[in-house]
Amino acid sequence: MTVAPPTGAAAVREVWGLAWPTVLTMVSYTVMQFVDAVMVAQLGPVELAAQGNGGVWSWSVVAIVIGVMGLVNTFVSQALGAGRPHEVARYGWAGLWVAVLSWVALLLPFSLTLPWLFGLMGHGERITELEVGYASILLWGGVVVTVGKALNNFFFGIQRPRVVTVAALAGNAVNLLLNYALIFGADGLPQLGLPGVPGMPALGVAGAAVATVAGTAVEAVIPLAIFLGPAMDRRFGIRAAWCFDAAAVRDLLRLGIPASMQNVSELVTWAIFMSVLVGQFGEVALGAGWASLRYMHLSFMPAVGFSIAVTSLVGRYMGAGRPDVAEARVRTALWMAMAYMGACGAGMLVFREPMVALFANGANTDPEVAAEVVRIGASMLVAAALFQVFDAMGIVLLGALRGAGDTLWPSVVTVALSWSIIVGGGWALVAWAPSLGPLGPWLAAGGYIVLFGGLMLVRWRGGSWRSMRILETPEQEHAREAAHAAARASTAEGG
Repeated sequence: MTVAPPTGAAAVREVWGLAWPTVLTMVSYTVMQFVDAVMVAQLGPVELAAQGNGGVWSWSVVAIVIGVMGLVNTFVSQALGAGRPHEVARYGWAGLWVAVLSWVALLLPFSLTLPWLFGLMGHGERITELEVGYASILLWGGVVVTVGKALNNFFFGIQRPRVVTVAALAGNAVNLLLNYALIFGADGLPQLGLPGVPGMPALGVAGAAVATVAGTAVEAVIPLAIFLGPAMDRRFGIRAAWCFDAAAVRDLLRLGIPASMQNVSELVTWAIFMSVLVGQFGEVALGAGWASLRYMHLSFMPAVGFSIAVTSLVGRYMGAGRPDVAEARVRTALWMAMAYMGACGAGMLVFREPMVALFANGANTDPEVAAEVVRIGASMLVAAALFQVFDAMGIVLLGALRGAGDTLWPSVVTVALSWSIIVGGGWALVAWAPSLGPLGPWLAAGGYIVLFGGLMLVRWRGGSWRSMRILETPEQEHAREAAHAAARASTAEGG
């Protein structure tokens, strides 16, 4: 007998029950980055800018893999909703295979190009050295990021997000403790009355990168142990499915590559936005920009948590043949995310100056420089406050479309808009309205977010996602399994 899905308050509880661990995970990760940046800001605005630039450019290539990893959630949740648990293990392992191979074939080679890449940006010698060092460490340790993201999306897909939450909290705790020890070493922060760690070298910005990799490794090991554990094996046959499955990997790449294009396009254009467009106005403007972006992360990352939860819910109900229920759950999650981000926008307007001052008033920062960082950063937060609700709309509906397997159209829209508006529009304002200063590129970015959110709403309400099917039919599945069995038998006879 089919059990009717919950409605009314029970539906809200269903959405929140899946979303809150994911939201907490995103908040925990964002708070870790936030505190990490506050620590680096004590070294000065140059170090803060170098950390931001190094992080965003290293993450721009990691995002290629992360886009594919998101489809692990989609395939696993749809298989679960369709009552096909044996498919769950296939796509879990496919994600892990993609994670490791992409680190070898993509992340490590990209790390070798970093001196050339940052050299093109025309930054000072000191900031370029810091950018290259920070990004290199993150990329060499990137295998733990990609493996962790594959496992996170597996557990999101089987709707056990608390595993990810526990792992994230543990990893973030390790990261924060190591951050202080490795950034400041034995010196500590005597200006603030904080002691150092005896015998520990002060690695500065590089220490922050090492701590991030160590924390991310802890975050990956915990779900990996559960994934390989006896309970998961009994339920899904995990251990027997470890061999490379080309068909499952192709499925992930088929839908994941468009999602990767979208991720990379957004990250690269935002990286150009900060490193090049805002960077033209100097290191103080860069420091102010990264301070403002840290608050944007605090705002939108919980919405990303709702987006991930929505991907899982839409996938499950699409697998069960209930697009009507999927649509209702998306509507609930959308209002929750918009309310949260709208409140964040109000906070940015009211408290913008003390918020930026938290990053500006570092122990080694000249008071006049700090005042300029606050002035510039406060104007950026005003711009950010105006697009918060639209950002929530775009983020949640993107996750909803991804849960249904609709990845190509959002990817094309993202690439077109991000390059034409964030980069093209930002460059035009820098060139033709220089009196706006670094605020010009921020206005262009705001226009992009408003338009993107509106177009995602149009796509979702258009309903083409309702007819999409991404899993094999039973007949296709039987044919594939028969072909595998024949291949194994032929190999055995040949041996």
